[in-house]
Amino acid sequence: MHFDLTLAAGALLVSVIVGLTGMGGGALMTPMLTVFFGVPPLTAVSSDLVAAAIMKPIGSLVHLRHGTVNLRLVGWLCAGSVPSAFCGVLIARALGDGDQVQNVIGKAMGVALLMAAAGLAVRGYLAMKDRASRRPDRRTAEPGSPASEPPPVIAVRPVPTVLVGIVGGLSVGMTSVGSGSLIIVTLLALYPALKANQLVGTDLLQAVPLVWAAALGHILFGDFRLEVTAALLVGSVPGVIIGSLISARAPGGLIRRILAFVLLASALKMFGVGNIAMVWTMVAAVAGVAAAWMLLRVAHGLRPIALLDRPAADGPGENAPRRDPAARP
Repeated sequence: MHFDLTLAAGALLVSVIVGLTGMGGGALMTPMLTVFFGVPPLTAVSSDLVAAAIMKPIGSLVHLRHGTVNLRLVGWLCAGSVPSAFCGVLIARALGDGDQVQNVIGKAMGVALLMAAAGLAVRGYLAMKDRASRRPDRRTAEPGSPASEPPPVIAVRPVPTVLVGIVGGLSVGMTSVGSGSLIIVTLLALYPALKANQLVGTDLLQAVPLVWAAALGHILFGDFRLEVTAALLVGSVPGVIIGSLISARAPGGLIRRILAFVLLASALKMFGVGNIAMVWTMVAAVAGVAAAWMLLRVAHGLRPIALLDRPAADGPGENAPRRDPAARP
């Protein structure tokens, strides 16, 4: 396989989304390789992980410099994720060769993509819940910037944290999906007191050794192809930069919603669902999620329809319930 400029262009588009939302790298890049470019699933996983191993340290160093990383959490997560990521590669190879292993990896990717889409939905709900409870005088630090308040003291729970690392590592080792989308959601459930910037920073830093371990396993035992990784890097580096530069002005909430449905469609393709069935499934999913979202917004005192998330600096925004200026918040 020669160097493919079309593949580099696809990596550019995906990386712009990653730069905008901070998520979706493995969950979008690997399905793109398999669905649109016909790359075998194991090859796609191997090449994507090696590319991610080169790019992951950049964002994590920014958070580490700003002090938005919980190093104890990183240590316990890596205790489970690093060895399990390497083992995930061995498990994938032990499943068989040829079409058999490719089929199993494809199905595993489908499950991981469904979990990633569900994770995005959970993050969207938590963001909406936070907007509903936000007071006008409350400051919220953006990911990557210094916290406006001292970070809360987190009581680390070693056993469940290591288990999260093990599950996330296996998922990354077998499918390249999970270092951001799956682990960050479980961290939210385990440590709800973590601030948004601490959550993102901790997840980014723990993903570095995790992805390195998985990438090493795929170089040794997977189906790594240098030309695929090179094309991914050529498109990904400028894409992430472009996405990061315009992230402050982009409707991040709308992009995350679109991303969730793209993940759902990709998962259905991994399961071999036909085009007609996939269309009807997507229509039902859009209708069901829209209805549930409106009910949740009403339950939290917000207007039922709001397509775009307003920046935190703008305050509650036009979709927040109106208050009497004389009333206490």
